[in-house]
Amino acid sequence: MAAAGGITLEEAAQRLGVHYMTAYRYVRSGRLPAVRDGLRWLVDPADLAAIGGGRATRGHGRLRTDGADRLQARMVAGDEPGSWGVLEEAIAYGLSPSAALVDLLGPALRAIGDGWATGELAVADEHRAVAVAQRLIGRLGPRFARRGPKRGTVVLGAVAGDEHALPSAMVADVLRGGGFDAVDLGADTPPEAFAGTAAEATRLVAVLVGTTVPGADRALRRAVRAVRATGVEVPILLGGAGTSGDAHARALGATGWSGADAEAAERAVDALSRPDAAARPARR
Repeated sequence: MAAAGGITLEEAAQRLGVHYMTAYRYVRSGRLPAVRDGLRWLVDPADLAAIGGGRATRGHGRLRTDGADRLQARMVAGDEPGSWGVLEEAIAYGLSPSAALVDLLGPALRAIGDGWATGELAVADEHRAVAVAQRLIGRLGPRFARRGPKRGTVVLGAVAGDEHALPSAMVADVLRGGGFDAVDLGADTPPEAFAGTAAEATRLVAVLVGTTVPGADRALRRAVRAVRATGVEVPILLGGAGTSGDAHARALGATGWSGADAEAAERAVDALSRPDAAARPARR
């Protein structure tokens, strides 16, 4: 778009019926194309139609797909403000903070990991993206705060040998949004850390041991045994892509599988926290 053929971002905001900062977030997130002309942003009026129509008709399915793609691009570029703008926009359109984590940040991180594994992305790209993701999770964290009595404590972390801290941080936030106290032990958690923290926890509901890395069966089994050895009688759930399901989790000595993402983990813990949980069959 030629600068001479555009309108100012202020005028674009007026035509869209939104605040200037909202229009600016559209630009920063990549949703609204614009070019810089000195101190001003200029927008092609033809690009406003897609924004204006989408405000009323855009479904959450498309929002998730488009948002994850745009978030991935901003994260790889190391653009924290632009990445945050994508999440803010999604929440403004009605996605919950949990959905923003699970349906936008989660797929973006997986795509970045796949890109690094296949050589499409460089190590520097992956490191920039992970650094941005850490800050995004930190900024979203307060939105999961929930007033009132807590429903119990959940101890969680990534198994020894798994250096990915972001998945457990995301699960912890979603659990806090569900009313639980979440004690996140982070990445590469040794068995004794799971055991010691579980033994000290008050009103413990469950222990979640996660891994995104296939082939971690030995480390998972050791973590389960360490918690069992303390005598703490609570469900131990294995979760993440490194465990294939309930049958796999039970074969490693755990109570079951917490699912592949944060919302599935919260649902599993929610079910365990209910009075009739003991009478329910294991989840298939």
